Amino acid sequence: MKLLLTNDDGIHAEGIKSLSKTLSSCHDIYIVAPEREMSATGHAITLHKPLRAEELEIEGSKRAWAVNGTPSDCVKLAIETILEKKPDLVISGTNKGSNMGNDIFYSGTVSAALEGYFMGLPAIAISLAVIDEKPDYSYTSSFLKGFLQSCDSILQDKQLLLNINIPCLPADSIKGVKITALGRRSYLNTIEKRVDPRGRTYYWVAGQAYDEGEERDSDIVAVTEGYISVTPLSVNLTDHDARQELQKYDF
Repeated sequence: MKLLLTNDDGIHAEGIKSLSKTLSSCHDIYIVAPEREMSATGHAITLHKPLRAEELEIEGSKRAWAVNGTPSDCVKLAIETILEKKPDLVISGTNKGSNMGNDIFYSGTVSAALEGYFMGLPAIAISLAVIDEKPDYSYTSSFLKGFLQSCDSILQDKQLLLNINIPCLPADSIKGVKITALGRRSYLNTIEKRVDPRGRTYYWVAGQAYDEGEERDSDIVAVTEGYISVTPLSVNLTDHDARQELQKYDF
């Protein structure tokens, strides 16, 4: 397959380099990714400044470009302008850190995959639930290589949007794969108030994640228990029950 790789950690991140090197043995790899880290940018696109794409070399890739924009910009540029032909699949990652539950609404990793999905392509976001500061991405990359081989027919026949999270564990400690639903994740102390050396107040967005009352089939429970979570996503956010209820009112 012809694969488009992108991420939100930046084109020089180890996660995307590992994917490129590993997947290139079976697929044609093209990379269009941000020139620097763009984590937690959500689905932002750039409207008020020009975008530039600088071509460079990444091991395993046929061609690679660094873009001074968001992850969603990268996918849009790649498919509409940079690549001569559309890819067969968009892969975003491997992200340094998990993207589970409510995190996906902030995630540049998931948003890049979502942009590919919006443009009519199957797409995968993949993340490693990092504990170590310098994680080893080799297992994550080899898992995805095998996953693509196993799911080749469905990925080519059906437009899927998948969110994969892998526990940061030794390969022999991972218990298997679970097909999961999105969990619910909240954060404590999300805004930290500080004072700079000049005595001026500023604020730092921080916070500690906590997971409460999770269903057994959630991505958060699966990863916590040592399983790889594969969550099929849908983009239709309509609350159909509320819609039916509102139709009863005379506005």
